Amino acid sequence: MGKRNVSRETIKTTMIKTDLQIEHEVTLDNINSIASKIGIDNNELEPYGKYKAKLSDELLERIADRPNGKLILVTAITPTKAGEGKTTTTIGLADGLSSLGKRVVGALREPSLGPVFGIKGGATGGGYSQVVPMEDINLHFTGDMHAITTANNLISAIIDNHIYQGNQLRIDPDKILWKRCMDMNDRALRQVMVGLGEKNGVSRPDGFNITVASEVMAILCLSADLQDFEQRIKRCVVALDMDGKPVTVEDLKVSGAVAAVMKEALKPNIVQTLEHTPMLIHGGPFANIAHGCNSIIATKTALKLADYVVTEAGFGADLGCEKFVDIKCRTAGIRPDAIVLVITIRALKLHGGVNKDELATENLEAINKGFGNALKHADTLRQIGVPFVLTLNHFYQDTDKEIELVKKICRDNGYELVVSDGWAKGSKGMQELGKKVLELTEQPNHFTYLYDLEEPFEKKIEDIVKKVYGGSNVVYTDLAKQQLNQYKKYGWDRLPICMAKTPNSLTDNAKIYGAPKDFAITVKELRISAGAGFVVILTGNIMTMPGLPKVPAAEKIGVDENNQIFGLF
Repeated sequence: MGKRNVSRETIKTTMIKTDLQIEHEVTLDNINSIASKIGIDNNELEPYGKYKAKLSDELLERIADRPNGKLILVTAITPTKAGEGKTTTTIGLADGLSSLGKRVVGALREPSLGPVFGIKGGATGGGYSQVVPMEDINLHFTGDMHAITTANNLISAIIDNHIYQGNQLRIDPDKILWKRCMDMNDRALRQVMVGLGEKNGVSRPDGFNITVASEVMAILCLSADLQDFEQRIKRCVVALDMDGKPVTVEDLKVSGAVAAVMKEALKPNIVQTLEHTPMLIHGGPFANIAHGCNSIIATKTALKLADYVVTEAGFGADLGCEKFVDIKCRTAGIRPDAIVLVITIRALKLHGGVNKDELATENLEAINKGFGNALKHADTLRQIGVPFVLTLNHFYQDTDKEIELVKKICRDNGYELVVSDGWAKGSKGMQELGKKVLELTEQPNHFTYLYDLEEPFEKKIEDIVKKVYGGSNVVYTDLAKQQLNQYKKYGWDRLPICMAKTPNSLTDNAKIYGAPKDFAITVKELRISAGAGFVVILTGNIMTMPGLPKVPAAEKIGVDENNQIFGLF
């Protein structure tokens, strides 16, 4: 996302511009004009300034009975520090299809402030394939993240107040499952004590998740509407009582208050690309610790407004794509009509053992060695049964020999490869991929889920580990074994599973690259998300509150003398 992939011709003649510089050279259209392209009236918009707006409930009701357009999913190989440009490809493909005369809407996730100020950066694409205004989108946008954080922490405050005020529900303070949250990477908040000091409540251990890992975020993204949202919030299990029975938000009688906080946040947001293609951005769960897809409301709205919808799922196909299929598609009753798998030569080299500072050097041996990772993800897509294509996101350092080698490896393995160049060329660099995707959407579709919902926990987890990761077995901690038995008792074992795993490896060890085989995945803990409708399976050393790097991206961000933000890529 936002990586510096630019053609060699361009690099010879120009200095590489930052994403912000490129954005500031473009005159944005008023959001009313963008919305009118897809048949939205001005009175069906709720503007937040000139260039962003929320879509009204009246619009969603008006278009509800329209037929759906075609859905195109963009995923990627295992991410590396070099970056794969999945979001850039998604945006560029939307622009490319639009330039081919198609009625297109993109559907993306909202960025989190954690990565923005941490190590990953923003989530609005890059170069000439951006959604704008990128400063607004990457920072506060329309306030959805803040609403989610507030709604989550309202429930936390109610829990602690209930205990303090007599604890009528007999909540066990040592078995509270609901954590506070904030939209920032802050490792110091992973484990905290609350209620310290005289008259400050009951002292107990607590902790924070990052907002995008909260169940409220998951529910926002999986709800059909506000009424469905409130019903899901009611089902959230916040604690166990003294007898070990679940205590829910419905028991606390605050589902209505939570819905009131979230009323506006449930409405999708509309913005534009640099080439004025409409984009719906709504919801933002991470794919390594949550289900990694934008909201069902936004996706379904886009499908009613356009002939083609381009969306993405977070991180690699082992995470976001799997959850898109097994969680989002199940919940929404939709399926993709085509899938795009993004690869880069830089990432292949890293998976082949090359250090990050040597990526500009031609290395055919490393590409051969690292390509196993791409082939494993392609195999996952083959199992899903949806027509798909591999695309090489072109970087200026890529040599002709390296590109030809990648094409050959793809041909030898029965896969077609299309080179894309959206960062440097915008829509013009994405038309070839666009034409291929259009072909794919007309091909036979044998969509299938990657596990049977009625399978027990252990079988569903095993299916993902073996089919998607390429592992051989699953190991459970004592805590996980205890929770498996407990969750079966409550009937939660028939829910979908949401695997929480490092995005940097097919294994649960972030340092293992490529496509290893015959490895074990360790399940350390289970967490029930009854409102969202899945069980989170925590593996390896994964955490739901990230930390900041030694040199955070925040150190490079500021505001200049012209009141312009800099440093956001």
